[in-house]
Amino acid sequence: MDKEKVLDRIKFLRNTIEEHNYKYYVLSQPSISDYDFDMLLKELIALESSYPEFFDINSPTQRVGGSVTKEFETVKHRYPMLSLGNTYSAEELNAFDERVKKLIGSSFEYVCELKFDGVAINLIYINGILSKAVTRGDGVNGDDVTSNVKTIKSIPLKLKGNNYPDEFEIRGEIIMPRKSFDDLNTLRLQNNEQAFANPRNAASGSLKLQDSALVSKRNLDCFLYHILGALLPYNNHYDNLRTARKWGFKISDFMIKCRSIKEVLDYINYWNNERVSLPFDIDGIVLKVNDYYQQELLGFTAKSPRWAISYKFKAEQLSTRLLSIDYQVGRTGAVTPVVNLEPVLLSGTIVKRATLHNAEFIDKLGLREGDYVFVEKGGEIIPKIIGVDNENRKENGKRYNFIKNCPECGAVLVKNEGEAAHYCPNYTECPPQIKGKIEHFISRKAMDINSLGEGKVELLFNKGLLNNVADLYYLNYDVLYGLENVILDETSGKNRIIKFHEKTVNNILNGIKESKKIPFERVLFALGIRYVGETVAKKLALYFKNIDNIINAGFDELKNADEVGEKIAQSIRDFFQNETNIAIIDRLKKSGLKFNSDDNSTEIVNKLNNQIFVISGTFSISRDELSMMVEKNGGKNATSVSSKTNYLLVGDNPGPSKMSKAKELNVRVIREEEFYSLIK
Repeated sequence: MDKEKVLDRIKFLRNTIEEHNYKYYVLSQPSISDYDFDMLLKELIALESSYPEFFDINSPTQRVGGSVTKEFETVKHRYPMLSLGNTYSAEELNAFDERVKKLIGSSFEYVCELKFDGVAINLIYINGILSKAVTRGDGVNGDDVTSNVKTIKSIPLKLKGNNYPDEFEIRGEIIMPRKSFDDLNTLRLQNNEQAFANPRNAASGSLKLQDSALVSKRNLDCFLYHILGALLPYNNHYDNLRTARKWGFKISDFMIKCRSIKEVLDYINYWNNERVSLPFDIDGIVLKVNDYYQQELLGFTAKSPRWAISYKFKAEQLSTRLLSIDYQVGRTGAVTPVVNLEPVLLSGTIVKRATLHNAEFIDKLGLREGDYVFVEKGGEIIPKIIGVDNENRKENGKRYNFIKNCPECGAVLVKNEGEAAHYCPNYTECPPQIKGKIEHFISRKAMDINSLGEGKVELLFNKGLLNNVADLYYLNYDVLYGLENVILDETSGKNRIIKFHEKTVNNILNGIKESKKIPFERVLFALGIRYVGETVAKKLALYFKNIDNIINAGFDELKNADEVGEKIAQSIRDFFQNETNIAIIDRLKKSGLKFNSDDNSTEIVNKLNNQIFVISGTFSISRDELSMMVEKNGGKNATSVSSKTNYLLVGDNPGPSKMSKAKELNVRVIREEEFYSLIK
């Protein structure tokens, strides 16, 4: 595979993974299984490892993924809440074991724990009192849900004894036991409300309720499994958790120590069979190296600790009848087939719909009307079709063929060479694409007009007030005040009325006004040009300086910009050759948006001479801002310390593994003030 094709594949994977992160973490509407997501991520990690020249600090491999909602106060984690790598076979566990032995030898032990199927939470205790409870969020920032968490009776508000540290954090999983889940759904159905799909969704939805009195009625529970802080009683994970039980925390009784991978596999096999006997859901097993010093030696990747991993149980599969196929159109115009099924109880929930991915998948299965298909809930969340039940097939059933026209606007679908998806090309008039582009435009990483969430875009579109992104800047108080919309609240299952009161309208108009301060590179990203993500938008802004230079650039000139290949260059050309897009940009210019680079913010000054920086810890400003300062002064960012690293820039609480590696390789360690002196 030549490098251009590799880069195209990397960019496709990054965009796909980010889209799934958004659906999972923000919308709580995941569309692929844990396994499929992990396979995409593994492929991306492998490609980025083999081709380090395509490194991107904004790649989903460099972050935990996902975004923070605005419903609660945002809190920055003192220690990032990383996720665990997943395995699905004994072979993968053995490979993990060999990697551990290679780095720290054979004298160590694992701690095995149940992998609770709930919502991750971080509890902060100061002088024995619960100070704050924060969700995972994007791993760096989370939501402050302290008032809701205080209603969970298994979480102590004040610790027992007096031998705990003055300040520490303890992390765990908030769950909804099966009995609480069943009782809740029974009550909801009696009240003609929509039932929750599974206990994890119910726990997540409950934790986001604005009324803590309602949360207290949900009977949530919490198991704790990880302690962080200075002056902990012991230098190992197992003994500290056992001690935490004496402080009043609910620690699992099923945690054990194992001295070999065989003992780990025996533990996994036992719980794979016995998990049905538990009063709550688990979806796998977690194993961790016990000793803290050995954990430090093993260190971290950008996404996960190298001293811990999870084993995911195989998903349940059942056969059910295919009723029909629907087609959904996304923001980019990609058309996704979704199958409607005869309802079937699978892994404790009723499954009625599942994804069919694309036309090639339908052809591969050879689906026919009346077919019975095997359904699997990958990761016990997302239903997907894995095959046809040939024993129940009717030979005279009519074969399904992928549609030729857009189900929303009727345009003839197109399929680009080398891509699996079919697209609706009518992106200026197709309703779901228009709404999707507006939602992308106002999103946090673009124009950040967060006051327009919760169905407001849908309402304004349906009223004819919002037909493209430029219309946002022509809205006024008189046309907005008094508007109403009814949407389904997925948390409560009830219809909810959204009304544009005076405060709502003022918030919207203020948000739109503030967005005019957003810098050019983010405005460019907000336009939603296919294949132009945050990084490419930044590179284009740096190279071309203003929107007119990009509009007038030829194909070859576009390719001269960093990270712009043929595919991206052609997409940019196509976008700016469309008269409708040019008209929208002209209106946005007149509205006062920034379509020029600020010389003092985007011009690269080569003070750092391509020197490589690794940033670790917390600072007076965000790490993203520091990374940008490195780039704008001619330096490069990396996520791990190597022999090529010139500086390790540290703040408070830097990663111990990075500090150790820097010392080993004699990499210069500097503080924030020293960094500023370098770029004066």
